[in-house]
Order: sequence, then structure tokens, then C-alpha cells
Amino acid sequence: MQTSRWAEFPHPNKAFEYPDEALAKAWSQLHRGDQEPFPDRERVVALDPDGADPEATAHALQQAWRDYHAGRFAAAMDRAEEIGPIAHAVANKASGIYADYLEEDEQVRLAIYQNGIQRAEAAVRSFPNDANAHYFHAFLLGRYSQCISVTKALAEGVGGKIRKSLDRALKLAPDHAEALTASGLYHAEIIDKVGKLIGSMTYGASADKGLADCRKALKLTPDAPIAHLEYGNALYLLYGDKRLEESNQAYANAAAIQPIDAMQQLDMDYARTSMEE
Repeated sequence: MQTSRWAEFPHPNKAFEYPDEALAKAWSQLHRGDQEPFPDRERVVALDPDGADPEATAHALQQAWRDYHAGRFAAAMDRAEEIGPIAHAVANKASGIYADYLEEDEQVRLAIYQNGIQRAEAAVRSFPNDANAHYFHAFLLGRYSQCISVTKALAEGVGGKIRKSLDRALKLAPDHAEALTASGLYHAEIIDKVGKLIGSMTYGASADKGLADCRKALKLTPDAPIAHLEYGNALYLLYGDKRLEESNQAYANAAAIQPIDAMQQLDMDYARTSMEE
């Protein structure tokens, strides 16, 4: 993927750097939402038992994640592509977050999502028991749907694919907060577009289930801006102005959190902008 023209993260922060052992020490907090295992030698061997140099691969994976957390999304993506298929999670998260927040060209954004979907499909085939292979497949399909319009994506059958991948991710990792948040948005967006009756009958969408998933994600990751932000989005999609105050409060909660990496900073920026609007 061509990353040379990717925009730079606008808020470089030394607090988002995790050099040497700092990454391992902060890993559980950084990845509470996506449940990604720490990429040490044992993890590399588990994913790629025939790899030539698992120590070197683990080191490269850790550096790719350092780049991601610091907001060097192009560098994270480049390193991940050099590493190969076992780096699918960092590649898909870095490219997905970059496209969400920093890419202004709609066609480039769409191409990033499509490339990520293909990468995720390959990861699902290669690593069927890796929760994040399934989660990022759903995540990128969801972003692709928003890019082309959720209604059009539903007509293409994307909704069923998202639901299948999210269900599999949550079966493998029941406390995957980001997958729970995505599940909540899945229910909310479908009901918003096709209504409760058709949403329930055709896609299994439920307002109660959507909000329950979002609230579980909030309970698991109360310090993650994205959990609050998407809860606010779900409330507005499902109830509009009737629960606008609660939706705005969720945005305010997201904006008040001290960020620990670039993604959280971008989530906070979006929440603040949304409140201003």
C-alpha cells in the first residue's frame, strides 16, 4: 500500500511513545479494548511456527505497535507489510484509524478500507482462532459501509458479513470491548436505516442488544474514549433528539479522558468537534 502521501498525526506527544520495556508494561492498558496479545517471541511462534527468526519478528512487531500508538500510522503500516501476514492486526488498526480520522480524500479512504478487508479475509483464513482477524474484518467492513452508505452496503450483503465476524470475534474473546462497541453500532445503524421491524426480522438488529453491548464495553473500558463516543452515537442513531442530552454527555465523557495514545487523542478530538456542532 502506498503510504508516502499519508498525512501526519497532528498531535505528536512524548506520552504516546513507549520505548524499550515501556511498551510491555503499558500493553494491558493500551490493548484492554482489543485484547491483542503482546507480540513477544512466544506469540510469534504460535502464529508462525516455521518462521526463520521469531526474535527479530517479535522486535519488528513491537516497533510497529510503537509507531501505531505514537501516531506514526504510515510507519506502522510499512513495518507491518514488511513483517507479513502475522502483522495483520497492527496493519489493519493503523490503516483503519488513519483512514477514519486523517485521510481527506474519499477515494483513498475507500481504497484503504478495501485493502484492509482483503487483508482481514486472508487473516481469517490463516488464523481462524485469532479474535482480531475477525474483529478487524468487521471493523473495516463497517467503515467501508459508512463510506459508500450503510443502505447500499446492506443491499450488497455486507451486514451479514459484519454480524458473522463480530459474533466469531466475541466467541473467541468475550471481553473484546471494541468488538462489543462495534456490535452495538451494528444494531443501531441498521435500525436507523431500515427501522426496528425490518432490522429485527432481516438482520437480527435490536435496540436493547445494541445498547447492552455498548454498556458492557463501557464497563470493560471506562477510560477508553471510543467506548463513550460510540455509545453516544448509538443513542443518537436509535433515539435522535429524544435522548440528545445523554448522547452529548457521552461525548463529553469521551472528551474529558486523558489520552494514552494517538487513537485516543483522535477519538477525543472527534468527540469535542461533535459537541461543538
